Amino acid sequence: MTDRMPPVPDTRRRSLLARVLRNPLGAICVGYLVLIVLAGVMASSISGHHPNEIFPREIRLGPSAAHWMGTDSSGRDIFSRLLHGTLPTLRDASIAVIVASLLGTLFGLAAGYFGKWLETIGTRVADLLMALPGLVVLLAVRTVVGPSMPLMMVALGIVMSGGFFRVVYAAVLGVRNELFVDAARVFRLSDTRIILRHILPTVRGPAVILAANLMAISIAIQAGLVFLGLGDLFAPGWGNLLNGGFANIYTVPLELLWPSVAIGLTCVVFFLSGNVVRDEFARIGISAAAVALEQGAAEVSAPVDDNTGAPRGRAPVAAHVALTDNQAVLAVRGLVVGYPGAGGQVNRVVDAVDLQVDRGEIHGLIGESGSGKSQVVLSIIRLLPAGGRILAGSVFLGGRDVLRLKEREMDRLRGRYVAYIPQEPMSNLDPVFTVGSQLVEPMRIQLGLGRRAARNRAMELLEQVGIEDPKRVFHSYPHQISGGMAQRILIAGAISCGPSLLIADEPTTALDVTIQAEILELLRELRRQLDLAVLLVTHNLGVVADICDRVSVMRSGGIVETGSVAEVFADPQHPCTRALFAATLDDVPARAPYARRIIEANHG
Repeated sequence: MTDRMPPVPDTRRRSLLARVLRNPLGAICVGYLVLIVLAGVMASSISGHHPNEIFPREIRLGPSAAHWMGTDSSGRDIFSRLLHGTLPTLRDASIAVIVASLLGTLFGLAAGYFGKWLETIGTRVADLLMALPGLVVLLAVRTVVGPSMPLMMVALGIVMSGGFFRVVYAAVLGVRNELFVDAARVFRLSDTRIILRHILPTVRGPAVILAANLMAISIAIQAGLVFLGLGDLFAPGWGNLLNGGFANIYTVPLELLWPSVAIGLTCVVFFLSGNVVRDEFARIGISAAAVALEQGAAEVSAPVDDNTGAPRGRAPVAAHVALTDNQAVLAVRGLVVGYPGAGGQVNRVVDAVDLQVDRGEIHGLIGESGSGKSQVVLSIIRLLPAGGRILAGSVFLGGRDVLRLKEREMDRLRGRYVAYIPQEPMSNLDPVFTVGSQLVEPMRIQLGLGRRAARNRAMELLEQVGIEDPKRVFHSYPHQISGGMAQRILIAGAISCGPSLLIADEPTTALDVTIQAEILELLRELRRQLDLAVLLVTHNLGVVADICDRVSVMRSGGIVETGSVAEVFADPQHPCTRALFAATLDDVPARAPYARRIIEANHG
């Protein structure tokens, strides 16, 4: 039995512009902007007059056949000056928006993703820029550079970049520690590629909306500066028309109306465009990314109780392992993980853990919530959350201690030697990209495959994990597939680069019982086909009895018992293990025979 994908109305990719044009309000806004740009480009042909041509006998006339909007106090055609002033006004405003967006986006991405000193410097500079009085800054720039409106708008863009930085920085903080970003790191994507491909798409929605709003503000500021006499009073522009119209407001009031309508209407259109873009981003799922990401719940490990000192039960993993033995795929030795606590103390969440997984073995790691299972797993792949540190111990993958490797060397192991399957499938798929692109990209980087070869390999993997319509799923977005299918896709991605060790962290927790059974059968079949070693993290004893060969029991950050599934389930030695079995079934006196029946049915 396989998951069937729910029907979706449309899987075609449309550009943002195409989606905006499908929105009636968006089409009106785009049409207006195209119209005024064309009017500015074709100003000479449309108006029939030069903007500075003077008609001495036609001063301060109202609208007529020769002058559609009348003439100003110098006898110049208002319509011609309005059209010829369109492009300079839009150009100057665009300069401010481009400078603000480039600076704000660049430093916001860097500070939000890398943090540390970049974060400190970026936020301090942004605070300073936002505290500066903009008009005072522009007056100072005007004193230095003269009536050069482009340079003044560059200064305005620098001042506005502080607000742009804040928006981008906040958006990056919301996703930089999410699981799909960690998954990209596991597959050895460079920081630059992660920022451009996975972080930037989540930022572009707020950035585009803010840019549209800033464009409207910049047009108003540009026109206001020229109106105040800080620009070139002889060049055609909407601000100059405002200046002349205000001087003649009692004699020719219509002269003030035309530039006011042009400025007001254009600003409103840009504000509305920002709202339309926001709505379209929400419809295609970019704004909904936060909803999908909130579904992921990170396991919180409790501090170790130093007073428990529980003795080891049956034969824990040997203190020393012959790492030259080809059977040892993973060997963890004396692993200690801690987090900073109050008063400068360190809270140990993993304490002296020893663990080994052999080739072709499915090893279960079980324990109550907060026992430290996920912390052990994240230490193996060196992706601990912020603040977590490995204080002692060794983690050997294929005979190499990964704790002593440089990050670049560790990147080569992730995906190729060790792969990771998380417990929340929807949180680990980037909602911005199709399923196919997320499968193809790691193979192109890790295996060096061409686009077509990686695409064909992705199709084969989707078939291998039991997806009936791989072509359709390949072109689907994460919100268009079910949870069980998403888990299969993550498994396909995990095995795509041929790893030796597969770490599955609660891979069936979020799935119903029927789909759980299918995922477990899939893992069992992949182990047989690919000779994989699997470390299965779970709290479900039924899953362990169904699929695992050996099992290790964790409590309070340490492993208290290790042995074969048959031995541990039939005769648990440690009180914690017995407590886990006691909590599994209520009002059933004989649990050992129950466990033995499961094991005999699945392991002979």
